[in-house]
Formats: sequence, C-alpha cells, structure tokens
Amino acid sequence: MIKSRTFTPREIVSELDKFVIGQDKAKRSVAIALRNRWRRRQVSEDLRDEIAPKNIIMIGPTGVGKTEIARRLARLAESPFLKVEASKYTEVGYVGRDVESMIRDLTELAVNMVNSEAQERVQGQAAEFAEERLLDILLPRRRREPPEETGDPSEKALNASPEPEDQTREKIRRLLHDGKLDERYVELEVADRKMPFVEIFSGTGSEEIEFNFRDMFGNLFPKRTKKRKVKIREALRILQQEEAQRLIDMDEVASEAVARVEQSGIVFLDEIDKIAGRNHSYGPDVSREGVQRDLLPIVEGCSVTTKYGIVRTDHILFIASGAFHATKPSDLVPELQGRFPIRVELNPLGKEEFIRILTEPQNALITQYTALLETENIELVFDSGAIEEIAEIAHYVNERTENIGARRLHTVMEALLDEISFEAPDMTSTRIVITADYVRERLSEIKKDEDLSRYIL
Repeated sequence: MIKSRTFTPREIVSELDKFVIGQDKAKRSVAIALRNRWRRRQVSEDLRDEIAPKNIIMIGPTGVGKTEIARRLARLAESPFLKVEASKYTEVGYVGRDVESMIRDLTELAVNMVNSEAQERVQGQAAEFAEERLLDILLPRRRREPPEETGDPSEKALNASPEPEDQTREKIRRLLHDGKLDERYVELEVADRKMPFVEIFSGTGSEEIEFNFRDMFGNLFPKRTKKRKVKIREALRILQQEEAQRLIDMDEVASEAVARVEQSGIVFLDEIDKIAGRNHSYGPDVSREGVQRDLLPIVEGCSVTTKYGIVRTDHILFIASGAFHATKPSDLVPELQGRFPIRVELNPLGKEEFIRILTEPQNALITQYTALLETENIELVFDSGAIEEIAEIAHYVNERTENIGARRLHTVMEALLDEISFEAPDMTSTRIVITADYVRERLSEIKKDEDLSRYIL
C-alpha cells in the first residue's frame, strides 16, 4: 500500500510558508500538482492510468527558493524525491551519465525509504532476538543429554527444575537491562561489506552492466565475515540491525518501493536551462539537444530497467527549474516544452524578503547561528536594527555584483560572525548583542570596496 499523507492545497501552501518566504504562485502550482496525485487515486481504475501528472517548470534566478519548494514538497508527500542537475547528463553515445540513471537512483532511494520503515515495524521483535543472541555470546549454552525415561515422577520433576545455567542467564539478562554491562567488551562476528573485486566499468550505459556484475559476483563469492571487539551497548545495536534485516522480506520491500516510485516519485531537474538551445554540432555543448531528446521518453512515460525490476515513469512528477538568463523556455525542443504544461516565474528577493528569511522560517538563519553558539554557552542576540542592516547589505551586494538571491545572506552572516565564531570557546562573556553599528563596523569596508565585496561576499 502506497504511503501518502493527504493535504489540501491550502494546507500544503501553509506548510511551505514555514520554510519558504514569498513565491506564492509557485507554491500554489506545486500544491495543486500534489493534490492532483491524491485526486487521481480516487478516480475509477480505467481512467486513473489516463491522467498524466502536470509537470512544472519554475523560472527564476538562483537563490529564490526553487529547490527548497521542491524539497519541502517531497517531505510533505513522504514521496521518493531525487534532485539532479540536468547539465550532468549526456546524450547516449557520449561519456557521462545517461538520463535513465536518474530513475535508477530514485528507485534506490525508495528502497532505502521502505526498508527503513519496515525495520521500524520489526524493532520490538528484533530487539528480543538480538538480546538472546548476545546472551548466547556472553554465556554459551551447554548441550544437555536428554534424560533417560525411567518413569520415576521425582526424576521428571528434577529435570524440569531450573538449571544453574538458566539462573545465571537470567541474572546476566537483568544486568543487561539495568545497563551495568554497557561498558564491557564482547567479540562479534559481523559481515565484511568489502567487495572482493574492483569496479571496472565506467561511462554511458554502464550502470546496468555494473549492478548485474555486482549481483552476480556477490552470489558467487561466499559471504565473508570478520571479528570486531565492541562494547556491549554497541553489540546490541549491531545485532538488532542484523535481526531486523532478517525479519524483512526484501522482495516485498522492492515491490513496494517500485510502486511508490511509479505512483508518487518526484524528480527535481535543476539547471534545465543549461541544456536549452539547439544546433550545437561541435564543442562542449554538442550533446545538449541530445539530452533533451533522451529526456523526452522518461518524462512522457517509458519503462526503465533497474535491479529491483521494471519501473514505469508515466506518473512520476517532474519539476524542472532554471534561471534562464542566457536562454528561455522556448529554446527547449518543442516536444520537451509540451511535457511541462505548467510554468511559474519566481520573483527576485529584495530587502523585505531578506528580513523575513532571517527571522520567520522554522530553520531561519538567525535561529541556526544562535543554536550553534549556544553549544559554546554563548547567548547570541540580534536586535531589529542589526537584522535590517544585514538584509540591506545582502540586497545591496546582490544589486552591485552577481545576484545569488537568499544565498547572499549566508556569505554576509559568515563574514559578520567570523570573529565571534573563532573566539567563542575562549570568551568569558555569555551574552553577545549584535547591533546595527556592529554590522556596519564589520562589513562597511567590504561593502564599500566593490572588488573586495565580489571576493568576500
């Protein structure tokens, strides 16, 4: 059964608002796309396969929230999610990765996700088995000869009474539960994960050959083990993981993972503008149009062979993004343009948005830096003037140099807190207030010198 949480479009936007400032049009589009997946599963089966996902192109400069929107969307949907850069793929026949490898990578992620969930479900039973195995290591069981049948009732009662070995085992179990053996060492025999051969294939189209050879050689060679001396606390964890894995049916895991990829997988194609453009018959961009044509069947719907079985891509949601500075979406081949019916333009970020980014999201930069310095017993406080000044400088530098959006805030914050971060372990003061004057003092020279600001900020 495919696991999925049900959100209304309004709830999806509300959740995205916690992490992404502004960009309401983009949030609405992805919210509708996600809700349409739930709607599709509610319609009759004969119509369900006819409803294709509405793929999205997000257009906007770097650092405005394109990737963050897609990443948070995948977490909301609890879907297999893969972010790839379109520029890393090459046309079939050229050295590099072929586009089908993104589906194999997505399937691998889904298998890991389903496997983790399955392990969570069997943790209780795995813990019991692991404890018994550990007790067997600490107190190996002696083989007892079966008693002779004499028919004497007293003899039967004696054989049924607890043996000293059983009493000792229960005593060790109590010590184990009380944590009194945690620091003791024990020798374990664990699987040696090193492969007995080296990787010899590379280049386009080799992934399929490579994992087939891995499977083949993995089955030919006996499983190797090695001995490790670990603390009992760690030994219990290792044994519990092994037992959990034994309790899981990997065929079921693979089947569930493939179903999730096919029905709820999301592929985020970043930098799609880097493969836009046509008529490159030579030079480093020769395969750009070829990559677009290779993408066509994947986005439209085809079968991709993975080591977990055939994966159909008909209902995988593709979200593409690009700055499109030197190109435009119409520079993509017409067939690929038609596979992305929804286009959303994201707005550049200004000073007001930067102030909100610094303070409002759950993972706001101010919150992050405050938490980092709390580990050094330092209370870092930013007054409103300082936050406004940081936003002003970030916006100013973006206008004067390359506009990298909200990522500029990271460079400004690092330059601002460089000295405090370095000196923090040796500071006697436990409370530091960052004011607008302090921000100006630390960053004024960098801001004035354009060459320096290009280099540092």
